[in-house]
Amino acid sequence: MKKRLQTILAHAGVASRRRAAELIESGSVKVDGLTVMEKGLRLDPEEHHILVDGRPLRKEKKYYFLLNKPKGVISTVRDTHGRKKVTDLFKDVDARLYPIGRLDRNTTGIILITNDGDLAHRLSHPSFSVDKEYRVTVKGAIAPEKIRVLSKGIEIEGKKTSPCSVGILRKTDEKTVLSVKIHEGRKRQIRRMFESVGKRVTELDRVGYAGLGLGRLERGDYRPLTKKEVDKLKRL
Repeated sequence: MKKRLQTILAHAGVASRRRAAELIESGSVKVDGLTVMEKGLRLDPEEHHILVDGRPLRKEKKYYFLLNKPKGVISTVRDTHGRKKVTDLFKDVDARLYPIGRLDRNTTGIILITNDGDLAHRLSHPSFSVDKEYRVTVKGAIAPEKIRVLSKGIEIEGKKTSPCSVGILRKTDEKTVLSVKIHEGRKRQIRRMFESVGKRVTELDRVGYAGLGLGRLERGDYRPLTKKEVDKLKRL
């Protein structure tokens, strides 16, 4: 698969994308024996021999993890406010990891962590429909007609959400817990859907992603994906 040269260098662990672009512009990078100074050049790293300062790119071992994200942790790789990031939970893994998609700071549950840029791009891109299941808690009761409205799709910023599955798991006088299954990934989608029918989400937990579940994984813990699971994700 063709990618920008600076992206290839970044994924190989040479440097950040910005620093990789500087290396290219300085003439430090050769492709098939020729110095390349065009940072936007697109090529397939499997089909070309790339050297940086005379040294070949090392084959980066690919890592794939399923994390049960705790509340209060952000799903970005950089943060200027000193907040805890999902990648901080992987200090023992020697690789440039990043999350596939995002969960907001107060949402818990499944998030995939990898250094496979191609897979991360495919699963995160809006054109790919990846099934996601959430356990949603709201205060008090929710009327059946509001569930029907949510199921049919509601308008967010001028665009209607796709039909989805919404069902009540349990309810008490104080709260209602629902299961919501969607295949979109718009920003704060679940919370905004419920806000549109006058219900504020008090707890949000993603319990399913692309057919993967949490099992007995404790909050804040992670496990490597099996080869079978990785192959299934790549076939999506």
